[in-house]
Amino acid sequence: MPILVRIPTPLRAITKGAAEVQAKGDTVDTLVEDLERQCPGLKERLMDESGELRRFINIYVNEEDIRFLQGKKTALKEGDQVSIVPAIAGGR
Repeated sequence: MPILVRIPTPLRAITKGAAEVQAKGDTVDTLVEDLERQCPGLKERLMDESGELRRFINIYVNEEDIRFLQGKKTALKEGDQVSIVPAIAGGR
């Protein structure tokens, strides 16, 4: 079941410049595993050593933040769109 994953600019070096990648998974967790298989090194940018989503990374499924759903256990289905969005800090 292909899922469209939008990759932010800072991570595109890992995806050979691709802004979008097709991946498979029935949850966000298994999707990240498939992304890692396709693009080695991506998982360590998204997850910490304990396997939890890094604080400065936001993942959205169909524009819903997974932190307000079931986190990395959020279910996915064919046709879903996943966006990886790094947090941006700054300002005054």
